[in-house]
Amino acid sequence: MMAAIASVVSIGRPTVPARIARAVWVLAALAVLGWLLVLPLLAIFAEAFHQGYAFYLDAIKQPDTIAAVRLTLTVAAIAVPLNLVFGLAAAWSMTHFEFRGKALLGALIDLPFSVSPVVAGMMLILVYGKDAWLGSWLEAHGVQVIFALPGLVLATVLVTLPFVARELIPLMQAQGSEQEEAALTLGASGWQIFFRVTLPRVRWALLYGVLLCNARAMGEFGAVYVVSGHLRGITNTLPLQVDQLYQENFSAAFAAASLLALLTVVTLGIKRVVEWRHGDALNIHH
Repeated sequence: MMAAIASVVSIGRPTVPARIARAVWVLAALAVLGWLLVLPLLAIFAEAFHQGYAFYLDAIKQPDTIAAVRLTLTVAAIAVPLNLVFGLAAAWSMTHFEFRGKALLGALIDLPFSVSPVVAGMMLILVYGKDAWLGSWLEAHGVQVIFALPGLVLATVLVTLPFVARELIPLMQAQGSEQEEAALTLGASGWQIFFRVTLPRVRWALLYGVLLCNARAMGEFGAVYVVSGHLRGITNTLPLQVDQLYQENFSAAFAAASLLALLTVVTLGIKRVVEWRHGDALNIHH
């Protein structure tokens, strides 16, 4: 086995054993991906259409499912731009300035990667819940966060916080700040430097991060589950609607799940196209 691996990574024209070993590893990787990803995805669509096309259309036309789709898209439409602005600001600060707490900021950006989404939802309840000081103050002023749209947006923003920033920071670090400094010496203002120098250089990495953020935002379950209250037709996003339907109507649950899978696949497909066509411009360092 070790000899086969060594032959694969050896420099020069690959030998016959190297070709065989490479083919084996590629087929093994494809088999694992097919078994874990492709087959379950196909099974979702197969089960969704198991009772016929008419049943599928009737299932996805249910008012609660349509409301869940609308709410999912609304939450994503609010959370993703917020993370876009935060990601740009964080990446600019981390790569262009030296300040106290820089390492802490980097750790806080990565925190959602290490904290369970359920814990993230509980954190929001402790801050914005009815019995919390801030939550009770907001409720006294007519603003409800938990079990309402603001709580869903906050939960989604929290769990998707790192995606845009972590795509931009390595790229900005690799590019350096020489062009911005040159524009500054020529008399450009800060906004002119940002929009005419910095933003064009990172636009594809920014789009890449936004697509990743959007895919996660639409599919988020744990944090949203905690803060939603499971109010069908009101605070149920599409993942929560699938969960409730699964306990009541098996085929209808898979019909709703197929919509969620389709939205995610389209988003990731766009991401893949951007990565394929602009891979050199992305220049992502992991």
